Amino acid sequence: MTGGEITEREFALFRRLIHEIAGISLSDAKKVLLAGRLGKRLRHYGLGTFSEYYRLLSSGDHPEELQTMVDLLTTNETYFFREPHHFDFLRREILAGRRDAAAFRLWSAASSSGEEAYSVAMVLAEALPDAPWEIVGSDICTRVLARAAAGHYPLARTEGIPPGYLRRYCLKGVRAHAGTLLIAPELRRRVRFLQINLMQPVDAGIGEFDVVFLRNVMIYFDQATKTRVVHNLLPRLRPGGHLIIGHSETLAGVTDRVVAVRPTIYRKP
Repeated sequence: MTGGEITEREFALFRRLIHEIAGISLSDAKKVLLAGRLGKRLRHYGLGTFSEYYRLLSSGDHPEELQTMVDLLTTNETYFFREPHHFDFLRREILAGRRDAAAFRLWSAASSSGEEAYSVAMVLAEALPDAPWEIVGSDICTRVLARAAAGHYPLARTEGIPPGYLRRYCLKGVRAHAGTLLIAPELRRRVRFLQINLMQPVDAGIGEFDVVFLRNVMIYFDQATKTRVVHNLLPRLRPGGHLIIGHSETLAGVTDRVVAVRPTIYRKP
């Protein structure tokens, strides 16, 4: 019982399963990665083959294990103030001179462990000190959502944070927490994290947003999945609101429901 060798047929089963659930397209080069990450689950259950593990997942008796599989196979690379020109656009073009009395709402739709959502929170706290605002961060992966809600990060992860923001909105850990920082409570209170699968229509209960960040997640999707995901979230973007995607992504051929403002930044008419 090795729990480490996977056949081509078994790999195809898991590749199809993660695509159906999360929209992720795994290349052939990911076979070793998949076997390595899921092999520990075979050992956990005392299973001898990936086929047995697939049958366990497909039985419907272990929904929590299906979530564990998704958590293990999703990629969650992020850091504070990634692609800083988007935060500059938010500050200078969207927030500058804003007079709307309604709460400004932003959705970080693939928020991973929360660095993007808290980066935005720092910008909003600075730009709208006396106005109401709210951020929702979402991800399919429960493991990273728990980290995001805690707002607790290694100091090594914070090099992208401007020094002024670092002083005002981050608390440096001491003693047992040395080498870490905690996002200030007044920011954490304004950021809410939810589990949302963008492959499914988004519940209207989440409300509408002035800005949606959907950055660096579509690179893992095929064209049909990109279209499905974008059309699932666009109803939650207010008319006149902005949709912002990653620097290596485009909505060309994905949707005509938004208008390009500049590369990677779109506006809903």
